[in-house]
Amino acid sequence: MTTTVGDPLADPRTGPGEITTAMLSAEFRRDPYPLYDRMRREAPVHRSPQGIWYLTRYADVEQALGDLRLSNDRDRMTRAFGARDGSLRDISRLTARLGRVMSNTDPPEHARLRKLVNKAFTVRRVEALRDRIQAAVDQLVDRALAAGHAMDVIAALASPLPHSVVCELFGIPDGDRERVKGWFRVLGRMTEDIDKAVEVVDQFEEYLMWLVARRRKAPGDDLISGLVATQARDDHLTDTELLSTCFMLITAGDETTTNLIGNGTLALLCNPGQLAGLRTDPTLIRAAVDELVRYDSPTQAIVRVVAEEVEFAGQTLDAGDLVYLVLAAANRDPERFEAPDRLDLTRSGNRHLGFGNGPHFCLGAPLARLETELAIGTLVRRLPELRLDTNQLEWRPNPLQRRLVALPVAY
Repeated sequence: MTTTVGDPLADPRTGPGEITTAMLSAEFRRDPYPLYDRMRREAPVHRSPQGIWYLTRYADVEQALGDLRLSNDRDRMTRAFGARDGSLRDISRLTARLGRVMSNTDPPEHARLRKLVNKAFTVRRVEALRDRIQAAVDQLVDRALAAGHAMDVIAALASPLPHSVVCELFGIPDGDRERVKGWFRVLGRMTEDIDKAVEVVDQFEEYLMWLVARRRKAPGDDLISGLVATQARDDHLTDTELLSTCFMLITAGDETTTNLIGNGTLALLCNPGQLAGLRTDPTLIRAAVDELVRYDSPTQAIVRVVAEEVEFAGQTLDAGDLVYLVLAAANRDPERFEAPDRLDLTRSGNRHLGFGNGPHFCLGAPLARLETELAIGTLVRRLPELRLDTNQLEWRPNPLQRRLVALPVAY
C-alpha cells in the first residue's frame, strides 16, 4: 500500500528468526508487503518458533494449493491447532463447530460436496442477482450522499452490501435481516471474542434449521431451496452437510467481499493515475477487480496441515505441521508478476492466487467479483471528486484477513 509504510525488519542485524515477532507489529499491520518481500528473498519457507511454516513464493504457494499432502481436513486441523496455544486453538473451536463442509474436507469427500453445491450455487444464479445488487449499491450510496459530503466506505457500503446480498441470495425474510446482520458483525470479529462467536454460531445454526424446514415445505428460487432440492437425489447432502454448507456460504463471502471492496477502494485512492484511467474507461472494471485482489489480497493467508511429509525449497515439512500459505506474498512475487508492487488495472495474464487455486478454489469468487465490480464501479462513476479523508488508517488484528476498521472519504 502507499499509506504509512515501514519495514519492521529494516535493521540489517535482524534475521529471519525475528520474522514472527515482526508479523505482530503495528508496522506490519499497516503494510505487510515489505516483510513479505524479505521473507520471499531470505526465508521463503520459514518456520516460526511455534513450529508453524510460512510459504511466501508464488511457485511454492501455487504448488501447495494443489498438493493433497497438505490437508484441509477439519479433524486433522483440530488436532494440529490443539497442540498450539492462543488464537490458533481458539479458531479450531469454531472450525470443529461448523461441521464438515467443502472448506474443511479433502478429496474425495470434498469433490462430492462441491459437486452437489455447484448444482445449486451456479454462475447463472449469481449473475441473475446483478440488477438487485446494483439496486442495493445505489440505495447505499444514495443514503450516504443524503447524509453529507463524507462517508466511511466500510460502514456505508463495503460491510452492509454483502449482508444484503447474502440475505437476498438465501431468501432470508425481511424481518430477520437485522438479526442476521448482527450475527455477521460478531463473526466478522471472531478472533477478538471467540466465546461470543461460538454463541452466535449456536443461534445461527438454530435459525438455519428453521429456514431449511420452511424451504422444504415451500421452496422458492433462493439458494437454500436449491440446496434442499439436492436431497431428492440418490447422492445428496445430508441434513448436517446442508446446514454446515449454508453456514459456510453465508459467512465466508461476507468477510472476503467487505475486505475486497475496502482494500480496492483504498488502492485506487492511493493511485490516482489508475483511478483516472478507470473513470476514462469504465469497461476496465472487470479486469480491475482481479488486479485489486492481487494488489492487496483480502484473504492474506490460508492454513493447511501436513498429512504426509512434503518438501519445499529443500525444507522438509513433517506430518502434523501447520502451514500458512501466504497468498498476499505470492501475489507480489516478482518472479511471477512484473513490477508487482505497482497497481496496474491493465495488467495481462493476471493469474493471482487471491481466491486460492486447485480443489479448494473459492466457490464464491464470482459473487465477490460481481459485488466488487458494482460497488467500486458505482463509486467511481457517481463520485468524481472521491478522495481519501484521513492520514491515519487502522487495520483489524487478523492474521488471515486484511480488513480496514474504517475508510473515511470525502467527495
